[in-house]
Amino acid sequence: MSLLRPLDPSFPIDRQIAIEANSVVLVNPFTLDKADEAAFLKTWQDDAAFMKRQPGFISTQLHRALGDSSTYLNYAVWESTAHFRAAFTHPDFLAKIASYPASAIASPHLFQKIAVPGICVA
Repeated sequence: MSLLRPLDPSFPIDRQIAIEANSVVLVNPFTLDKADEAAFLKTWQDDAAFMKRQPGFISTQLHRALGDSSTYLNYAVWESTAHFRAAFTHPDFLAKIASYPASAIASPHLFQKIAVPGICVA
């Protein structure tokens, strides 16, 4: 992958994974050249299979933007930042990142559910 671009430059993923929290969601938009979509999908599938085998992994879903856009969004649920950190910094995963097409730009960011009265629960 050519670049990890923080979704929030003031608080990149390396700072987020240092925070201890339970039940976290990774939201990771990807942009890439249209010509690289097949290679991206193959690499993402291999990457997701690795993550699926890691402790604390709950689920993931890849989304593709509508129309001619070659933008994707990965949504993954983890039991905790500790679990995600262990998987995200694992040497095997770090080696997999290099397999993404050079045009791929990822913006990983961790979130937690919040309660909004009358709308949703945490």
